[in-house]
Parts: sequence; structure tokens; C-alpha cells
Amino acid sequence: MNEAAHNHEIYIPKGALIAAGALVVFALVAVAASRLTGVGQVKMTPPPVVHSVELRFEDAADGSVLVYSAADNKLIDSLAPGSSGFVRVVMRGMARERRLADVGKQPPFRLARHENGQLTLTDTANSKVIDLNAFGATNQAAFARLIDKTKDGSK
Repeated sequence: MNEAAHNHEIYIPKGALIAAGALVVFALVAVAASRLTGVGQVKMTPPPVVHSVELRFEDAADGSVLVYSAADNKLIDSLAPGSSGFVRVVMRGMARERRLADVGKQPPFRLARHENGQLTLTDTANSKVIDLNAFGATNQAAFARLIDKTKDGSK
């Protein structure tokens, strides 16, 4: 190899290194302050709930998913294998989080329709809320169908 190739050292001015370090420290302090005080954070408060139902989801031996009302253990729907893919994916993800947190199947999920038509699904075990409208009209309709089947449910 050529000796000239080995003699090239990269020189970074000391001031630039100090400035970069100060920027990193400032960013960490700003993030920590925002997290601790809430300053600069945006929180979206959903509108009032007009109808909600608490549901339990169970896997059946034939591969279907059974949806029960948690209040009276009444079967609301049976989702056949290969159907309702969005509902299955969302519930599989929620069930995985429950397994990781060592939470059983007992706490129900709350499906709620808000004043503006927004649908949310809340895991009552950990208060995680999913805005179902964010996934598009077709996917939202899969859950809307479940809440529509329980119109006589309580608010």
C-alpha cells in the first residue's frame, strides 16, 4: 500500500466536539424535562362515549374466535377461521401483551363508540387504548359490527 494513504488523519476541531456533546446533553435534558413535566406533549382526549360494551375473546377448537359479552357471558359472534383478519390480528397483539405482562384472560376489553363516531378498543387490564379509526373504514367496520350487535348493552 501507499504510505500516503496511511498518513491521513481526520482532524476534528475540539470546539466542534464540545458543541456536539453539549447538543446531545441538551436533547437528553429537554426530553427528560418534557416527560416529567408534560410540557410540550400533545394528549388527545377522545370525545364522550355514546355506547360501549365489554367483551371477552376466546379461541375455539375449530379455529374460530368466539366473542362474548363480559357482562352476561352471552355469545355475541363467532368469527370463522380465515375471516375477520383485522380483529384477529388486533386481538392476537393484545393477548400477546397480556401474556408478557402475566395478565390472565379474565379482564375484558372495552369497545366504545364515541360521540363523533370514533371507535376505540381498551384493554381494561393495562388501560392501553387503540383508536380503530386509524386503520381505515374497512378495518373499523369489523369492530363496529361487534358493537352494533350489542346495541342493548350499557353505556
